[in-house]
Amino acid sequence: MAETVNGSLFVHMLGEGVRTLDANRQLVNDLNVFPIPDGDTGDNMLSTIASGFEAVAGLDGESIAAVASRAAEGMLMGARGNSGVILSRIFAGIARGFSGTVTAGTREFGKALECGVTEAYKAVSVPVEGTMLTVFREAVEKSNSALDGADITINDYFDILWDEVKNSLERTPELLSVLKEAGVVDSGGAGIMYIVEGMVKVLRGEYSGDGVFETGAHSGEQASRTHRTDISKFTEDSELTFGYCTEFLLRLQRAKTDIENFDVSPVSDYLNSIGDSVVCFKDGSIIKVHVHTMSPGDVLNYFRQFGEFLTIKIENMNLQHNENLPGAEKAYGTAGVALKTKVHKKYATVTVGAGEGIKDTFRSLGVDAVVDGGQSMNPSAADFINAFKDIDADHILVFPNNGNIILTARQAAGLYKGADVRVVETRNIGAGYSALSMLDISSDDPDLIVAQAEEIGNAAVTAHVSVASRDAEIDGVNVRKGEYIGFTDERVYIDDPDPDAAAMGLADGVGAGDFDVVLVIAGSSVKGGRAEALTQALTAKYRRTEFICIDGGQPVYDYIMIFE
Repeated sequence: MAETVNGSLFVHMLGEGVRTLDANRQLVNDLNVFPIPDGDTGDNMLSTIASGFEAVAGLDGESIAAVASRAAEGMLMGARGNSGVILSRIFAGIARGFSGTVTAGTREFGKALECGVTEAYKAVSVPVEGTMLTVFREAVEKSNSALDGADITINDYFDILWDEVKNSLERTPELLSVLKEAGVVDSGGAGIMYIVEGMVKVLRGEYSGDGVFETGAHSGEQASRTHRTDISKFTEDSELTFGYCTEFLLRLQRAKTDIENFDVSPVSDYLNSIGDSVVCFKDGSIIKVHVHTMSPGDVLNYFRQFGEFLTIKIENMNLQHNENLPGAEKAYGTAGVALKTKVHKKYATVTVGAGEGIKDTFRSLGVDAVVDGGQSMNPSAADFINAFKDIDADHILVFPNNGNIILTARQAAGLYKGADVRVVETRNIGAGYSALSMLDISSDDPDLIVAQAEEIGNAAVTAHVSVASRDAEIDGVNVRKGEYIGFTDERVYIDDPDPDAAAMGLADGVGAGDFDVVLVIAGSSVKGGRAEALTQALTAKYRRTEFICIDGGQPVYDYIMIFE
């Protein structure tokens, strides 16, 4: 039983929190209000906390303040989705609360967790109770109330915290009617529960790990992408043209170098001489490196003169970019971002999209960078920042195209100092498409440009067809698992065993005849001319409306329909 928690023990607590969440990631994903397979809260929270743990894994002898600070910085860059951003702010507050603390007892933990609550609520412009915010706040309030006039142990404190997390989670449907109607508890709160459970295991001496967790290959990160690397795209006759994305953490060794006076400038110059997209910085005795190079072996051999590797990741960038459009005029940035030739602009645009057809459509609208992502595969703050770095512009307008990505885009915008970054709060692909297709920068007023773009985006109606992941009764529609539902952000219109029939019924429900143009975007599951046949049927039924068929290739949604 621990009397206090030092930095090393806190590392183990974070690590077991990661492992426990990883083991239950899919359960958290499945706590989805809407009965379609697009839940990503578990993936987002896992990727976020794993990024924080990666920053401190293997640290020994550091104060809890130092560990908490580094972990928070890692989560800041790795945050994905609303739940991930909120989680990163919780740990940012905890780090602030631990400032100057070497080892923490119950009262130090109470203060730090209170700071975590405050910081998390500040991250959301309109906090909603019945979410992970409530679960964390109520648990902290309960455990801290036990400190009044009492002297309890760390183990007792965390036992109370964990019990109240579970109790508060069970109450979330009473606070949010959408949870009650769907018959689920809050998914973000469930993520908090598993993280705290892992920490409790460590304090009880039950934890399974030694502080090591393979963050670069954990299931949450894999699940946040739509596909695994297709190695068949690089054959015996292929030529390596993009080099290798090379990343590692290196622990400086006293036997090899003067750690305290180690200067990263010469090694950064070396990296720039043999590659690009260089990130290199020193944090204590650890060097973090990211570089795109044709010679990863030379990089590794060079850095071994200073220390030993903690983690290494090397990826063939031809495989990373095999889905991008060919052409000598294209340049490629980091984090799966496809870019046009880099030229200075006053205004540039960054958008988010999944599916090559959707991304190609955005490029045809003149978008400067498309970040891979969407429902079930939310990009991180670092993904956005990498896109910003590859653009030379005074002002960058970001179109997240998903309500769960807006907070991450804002966080990235606040972190980036190379340009004035503004987030246009587009909450779906339709809003992003409409806003970008009618983007007007003639006023040269960033505030006005953003306001007008949001107004245009909000005017578009976006509807989806997707398979139901469970039985449910929503908006008077009897939804059956395995059948297809047609819905907008506001309501569910239809359930049908056939996705094309569901799309026809959805068009009826939305009132397709009242619109001038409807884009019918077919997903990756739609094959054999079905999308064209559906478009022809819609055209025959609604003769005054123009229907345009696009092969979007998106996951999750069989069809996305944009009514303008």
